Amino acid sequence: MTRNAGRTAAATPTIPAIPKTDVLGRLAWIQTAPIAQLKEQWRQLYGKEPPPFSRSYITSRLSYRVQELAYGGLKPETRARLEALGEQLDGGNVVLRRIRADHRPLPGTRLLRQWQGVEHVVTVRADDFEYEGRPYRSLSAIARHITGTRWNGWTFFGLRGRGDA
Repeated sequence: MTRNAGRTAAATPTIPAIPKTDVLGRLAWIQTAPIAQLKEQWRQLYGKEPPPFSRSYITSRLSYRVQELAYGGLKPETRARLEALGEQLDGGNVVLRRIRADHRPLPGTRLLRQWQGVEHVVTVRADDFEYEGRPYRSLSAIARHITGTRWNGWTFFGLRGRGDA
């Protein structure tokens, strides 16, 4: 008898199929369920521990997963197309890929900052920022121009507090 003959391999969790008729009820339940029950549902539908993220993240991912298990996920061709589009947008830069688009202010947003008694106005554009009629690639470059010292531009303009990730 071999050493592992008496042991069973770690069982891969079986992810349950979800009937299409149950989707709306499950989606409604996800919106109101206690977080402990949502985490248990995560374990059942993903077969692993839930991440330590916010309730809104957990509910959005569970809602997607319920629909994915009922209706099917993205086709491999669709996934490949989305990956190709993503690489066109960020040039394959993994760092850019990690920056959430919703953290950047919308084009047209005006950022105001008082510095040494002077109000400074920056306009967010689609691909850069405008300050004093000139384009700048980053808020940090504008903050450096204003203060003469190195600043994190997001912090300088109050878009992120010190120590925020």
